[in-house]
Amino acid sequence: MKISHSRIIICVLITAFTLFTTMIFAQPVMETGGQKMPDEWIDKDTKRKVIRLSRMEGNSNLSFYFHNNPFIGNKMVYYSSSRNDVSGVQKQEISSTNSRNKQLHLLDLATLKSEQLTFHSNPMNGEIVHRQSGDIYYQIKDSVFTVNAHTRKSKLVFVFPEDFKASITTVNANGTLLGGARSDDKEKELFRQNPQKKDYFNIIYEAKLPRTLFTIDVRNGQLIKLFTDSAWLNHVQFSTTDPSLLMFCHEGPWHKVNRIWTIDINTKEVKLMHKRTMDMEIAGHEWISPDGKTIWFDLQQPRGQKFFVAGADVKTGNEVKYSLQRDEWSIHFNISPDQKLFAGDGGDPGQVAKASDGRWIYLFKPEGDHLVSTRLVNMKHHEYRLEPNIHFSPDQKWVIFRANFEGIENVYAVEIAGSEW
Repeated sequence: MKISHSRIIICVLITAFTLFTTMIFAQPVMETGGQKMPDEWIDKDTKRKVIRLSRMEGNSNLSFYFHNNPFIGNKMVYYSSSRNDVSGVQKQEISSTNSRNKQLHLLDLATLKSEQLTFHSNPMNGEIVHRQSGDIYYQIKDSVFTVNAHTRKSKLVFVFPEDFKASITTVNANGTLLGGARSDDKEKELFRQNPQKKDYFNIIYEAKLPRTLFTIDVRNGQLIKLFTDSAWLNHVQFSTTDPSLLMFCHEGPWHKVNRIWTIDINTKEVKLMHKRTMDMEIAGHEWISPDGKTIWFDLQQPRGQKFFVAGADVKTGNEVKYSLQRDEWSIHFNISPDQKLFAGDGGDPGQVAKASDGRWIYLFKPEGDHLVSTRLVNMKHHEYRLEPNIHFSPDQKWVIFRANFEGIENVYAVEIAGSEW
């Protein structure tokens, strides 16, 4: 039987197209969440590839808070309360991040191989990574420890004295100092009596109890008390590039506080970085840019009505702000390593923006005085009591976040680049 040349060409094209579409859709196209998800899939609403980064057995794996750097090279530090080895006890089944079995793990973002780094039977806290040295700091009761991501060696760094029980939250740019804030014992008792944020938030603010900013020199254990104020000093963060610059906030109802401040740890100069200009204006969830030149924050002028991502120049105080729509507002924003893109983790209708369709992981690109958004993941099955806390991957190809849309807490990544189908 004679086959025409044109028919052969058509058959070749059909075969090639079939192979191409098979490669494109190697992952299933699915609604994200509300069911057990595969390790990789395509979000049917955004056409973006989503992968589960934490693939351990158990019910709780959590990435870091949005402004805490989790990366060392192409590896990511995270917490898991899944199946850990603790003090020689093998594979205990744990289902809560508040459990005694919450341990630090190191994930290779290329291979997705995860390695347990800590082996303590007591609860620990701390999301403090010095990316250059690979030192990871954490705290158990009054003791500060470090484990190195390269050598896997751990050691005791510091024990708080009886008259100064406090918590560390940050490490400076050259890895020599830890920082944090100490609260009054009366404040700790108020937290104990009012464990829910809706109860304690205004109570702690109105109490006006003293807090003290401090540093610890990791080389010699020297504790220095920097600054004390009758205010709720919180969100303590060292500059990403300046070892002597520490940022902190006046916590409390955002419409009542001028929130964002810095202190030079050498001169003790305290500087307000953004002053409220109208009734009910709020600014918060601040973070420092990768080059250390800008403090970025969520700005609303006034609260719940006009939404911006704003930045204040660390040296001059000059500000820039990008507007966005109500549904695009996010609990937290973050910026890419090259500082050309932003990301947001969205929010449910119960958040300050009262968004009717805000449950998305967003990518933002500045254009003029506003941000242009792209939706990356549909988060309608996510319970926003667990904040997603987005991070850009070091190679800027992924946005990493945590979610519970499968009914358990895991860490995920969504591919930024999207194919047009």
